[in-house]
Amino acid sequence: MSYKRSDNRAFDELRKTKITPNVLPYAEGSALIEMGRTKIICTATVEEKVPPFLRGTGTGWITAEYAMLPRATQTRTQREIQRLSGRTQEVQRLIGRSLRAAVDFAKLGERQITIDCDVIMADGGTRCAAITGGFVALAIACNRLLKSQTIKESPIISEVAAVSVGIIKGCLLLDLCYEEDSAAEVDMNVVCTGKGDFVEVQGTAELQPFNIEQMNQMIKLAQKGISELIEIQRLSLAKLQ
Repeated sequence: MSYKRSDNRAFDELRKTKITPNVLPYAEGSALIEMGRTKIICTATVEEKVPPFLRGTGTGWITAEYAMLPRATQTRTQREIQRLSGRTQEVQRLIGRSLRAAVDFAKLGERQITIDCDVIMADGGTRCAAITGGFVALAIACNRLLKSQTIKESPIISEVAAVSVGIIKGCLLLDLCYEEDSAAEVDMNVVCTGKGDFVEVQGTAELQPFNIEQMNQMIKLAQKGISELIEIQRLSLAKLQ
């Protein structure tokens, strides 16, 4: 059985992806990531403080915030002013966990880097794109700390990137747009380091349960996509050297 994608991509093909570094002049690190029609501005802010549980330890912390502009979606989404939705909180935690896997906190020192991910257009895969673009903003901020001799060694251990995979009409697909994500029988988000180690795997059957063979196939497909995204990250950061 075959499934024809609306943008005529192959089943194992990423959407056209571009990461533009240093898009904002004030942030210590910033990047605009575009994956198809999904566009997210990621910024990294360095603060000389850490959460209370880390004070006096000499080690740092990475945290993340995620938000979506009201008309990033096809219909207006109300701003989350008084209280964050459960989805937003879950996405923020995922981004934070993922990017913490990229950093040696002892080398960062007792300071915190906050990654803000603001979705300006959403067409599926926003949490994965936020992780991928967020890493570039994080790496730029860490490089600035190194160049200013605020830190002695780069705290970056490895790249981190993420991508979605899914099954539609029995077909495995890489990097789902919103239309595909809405129709998927199974969807999965996979986060990996540049070394190929897994940070997180989130998989859900929307209709029919999936078996171990399908799960392994989806993970393998995700690894292919992530390796391509990490190369895009490297090329983006290389432009700054």
